[in-house]
Amino acid sequence: MAESVESQCIINAVANLAVLNNSYANEHTNQERSALPAAAEPAESLASSRHEFGEHGGVNMSIEASATFTVMEPDTLRKIFTGELGPDRDFYLYSRHFNPTVLNLSRQIAAMEGTEAAYCTASGMSAVFCALLQLCPAGSHIVASRCLYGGTYALLSKFLPRMAAVKTTFLDARDLEAVGGAVREGETRVIYVETMSNPTLEVADIAGLSAVAREKGVMLVVDNTFAPMVVSPARLGADVVLHSVSKFISGGADIIAGAICGPASLINSMMDLHGGILMMLGPTMNAKVAFELSERLPHLALRMKEHCARAMLYASRMEQLGLKVIYPGLASHPHHRLLRSLANPGYGFGGMLCLDMGDEERANRLLYHLQNTTQFGLIAVSLGYYETLMSCSGSSTASKLSEEEKHFAGISPGLVRMSVGYSGSVEQRWAQFEKALAACAKDDAATN
Repeated sequence: MAESVESQCIINAVANLAVLNNSYANEHTNQERSALPAAAEPAESLASSRHEFGEHGGVNMSIEASATFTVMEPDTLRKIFTGELGPDRDFYLYSRHFNPTVLNLSRQIAAMEGTEAAYCTASGMSAVFCALLQLCPAGSHIVASRCLYGGTYALLSKFLPRMAAVKTTFLDARDLEAVGGAVREGETRVIYVETMSNPTLEVADIAGLSAVAREKGVMLVVDNTFAPMVVSPARLGADVVLHSVSKFISGGADIIAGAICGPASLINSMMDLHGGILMMLGPTMNAKVAFELSERLPHLALRMKEHCARAMLYASRMEQLGLKVIYPGLASHPHHRLLRSLANPGYGFGGMLCLDMGDEERANRLLYHLQNTTQFGLIAVSLGYYETLMSCSGSSTASKLSEEEKHFAGISPGLVRMSVGYSGSVEQRWAQFEKALAACAKDDAATN
């Protein structure tokens, strides 16, 4: 009985938040969109962002670990709560609202993505959930790509319909006419895609989807987790850009974090003291985590270039061996020319590649030898680590999908997803890959 009451409370709370945020969605979906930032190289934009010094003049900023903040005059609290004073004038209230260290990281990520503002959250999924719930009032509708990260797919297909009556139409987002046709006037609020789909590496036509979104008066939300620095969705017309910062941006497989990048009006509405989704749900990033991440951002461009260069080399060699490899940098990839038109010059085509081994048994055999026989990489989910991380997507990150849903998304039972690392030398790692392939061939011969 207690569990039932608690569950109903959660459902009511989420539904109420959706209603509270209806005002933002109605006011801004068809009217206010941030002006497209001028084209800029993401590393240069990041380097041009405000550099925060430490309390005593240190070259690194200080960590503001306080949960709450003092004011000199009692009336200042009233002005903070009414919105007259805030972080823009160095007035802080409580770290669930705004924290100086987290706010600085948010400025850096906004600069990198070319958006007016950003807010960093405690996880990538909290960023996805909060952004969508802010933009989509109860009973509204989303048009989404058929292939998404399994957690996001479950959120859209199961959680949001149950908790907030927000429904999603999944389709092939490459078909712009179908995307436009799926938008329901007065009901659809968001078109949602990933820059490169997880795990099939389909490339979203962000510029084309942006044109559709503007024509239909809806928001284009893009998850750019697979392609930081490589693609800048906001500069191509996306309204909101999301990240699981845990991945490439962090780079160390030791931090869970997320980010929401978009118009200042959206971020401010999400942090409204009386009805903002982030303020109400509290997916707060720890200031110490924000400090760690701000120290890693300056070398993200270098890391991404190396991830991408190695992925390109390995994919080319795998294709030459006759393997069924999926990588947008290959001329054989159906979206190669599209990605070339979208990508920032000099970064390559992403650090993710896939091998289709046909069935799960062969995929698992390859994974076993790559990790345990030759030490090419590690069998693990996630991505963006300096070691190569590998998994069979159908039985791991996409396991939330039914067999029918996997087929619709184009996820083969034998699809091996690789996040290509940069440890060791290229030739050392390639020799390990070839040795693992030979071990698989030996196993096949023994079985036959």
